[in-house]
Amino acid sequence: MSLHNAPVPTQEEPSHSPNTAWRRGLVAIFAATFFELTGLFLFNPLLLFTLKGAGWSDAAVGLVAASSWLGLALATPFTAGWVARLGLRGALIASGIVPFFALLLMALTPWPLGWAALSMAAGAAGALRWIVAEATVAELAPDHRRGRIVGLFETMVGVTFIAGPALLAWLGTDGTAANTARWLAVGLSGTGLLLSLAVPHLSSHHPTDGTAPRLGLRGIADAMRAQPVLMVAGAVGGFFEAGTSGVLPLYGLSVGFAAAAAALLVSASGLGSALAMVPIGELSDRWSHRKVFLACASLNLLATLALPLVPLWSPAAALIAFVWGGAGGALYTLAMIDIGHRQQGVQLVTTTAVLVLSYTVGGMCAPVLGGLALTWAPGWGLPLLMSTTAAAGLLTLHHHLRRAASLH
Repeated sequence: MSLHNAPVPTQEEPSHSPNTAWRRGLVAIFAATFFELTGLFLFNPLLLFTLKGAGWSDAAVGLVAASSWLGLALATPFTAGWVARLGLRGALIASGIVPFFALLLMALTPWPLGWAALSMAAGAAGALRWIVAEATVAELAPDHRRGRIVGLFETMVGVTFIAGPALLAWLGTDGTAANTARWLAVGLSGTGLLLSLAVPHLSSHHPTDGTAPRLGLRGIADAMRAQPVLMVAGAVGGFFEAGTSGVLPLYGLSVGFAAAAAALLVSASGLGSALAMVPIGELSDRWSHRKVFLACASLNLLATLALPLVPLWSPAAALIAFVWGGAGGALYTLAMIDIGHRQQGVQLVTTTAVLVLSYTVGGMCAPVLGGLALTWAPGWGLPLLMSTTAAAGLLTLHHHLRRAASLH
């Protein structure tokens, strides 16, 4: 039974109507997440510029930048445990408290080594926010609108990647402007925390009769075995949506693009991701979920097969990047919609964590393997890597989806 249509309120659930509860919950989660992420994406590049201006080496600055991702990776397997202890609302509030105080302390203290530890703490809280917010949005959304609402949420998250850096570019990174930007980031994070308090009390649906799913690493392993489709969709989606941001500029340079044109390929990918999520969500609500999955994976493969055209017609590179961003992001979004249809509460959180881990692994593999392909086999290495990955993803998804359909 979904959280939004539960007929009997529990201790954590609101006493008002379920319709009012899910609407209020969705608005609060959307708004809180928007302000929190915008603040983080404003503060993080400013932190790197500050360290660079202080004479830190690129390697040292990179380690500080990686600290938030390390915190995210370490915390992801344990998010379901925090939800079981704190409840959905409590976990969302905790995910707002930690980054707010982390940014506040970084703004107040001139201690660069401490900034790395605070950044790691903010990253760990970011894992909690990412997973719990996505899981809660998927569960609160009515069945017939889940695709549309999850698509809107993914689009909103994508906007924060643009809004934070754009605010920093507008304010500036030197002197008084940098200080203003720093405190604006703290204020945005604080606003996100306050809006998190508006999230209604929601049940985490965690049984106490011994039938509860296992938590932590064991729960992650259980979900991986039970949901291979989500692992494949997450990994392929991360590879082509997030991971290619580290490959496209290098590929553009390798085929003769100027540096500015090569960098714009990343923008083309981001634009595809931003524009595709809502239409894909709508299509998922109206059409066979399995067919939409396979259509996106097929489109992704077709785009990779067009890579050899780029040296002959340079605009093809932007079109391919656009499709990769849209199709890759769609695979992640469709997997999130599928989780919302099938699960709820702590189990939904655990399965979302598996999806996030798979997406992260895919995003990490793409720049590493892409760089090796460009180095070892210029000209044909990258097209072979991308087409092989896309084809393997399509065939694996088709196999697991067909198997799942036969079991039902």
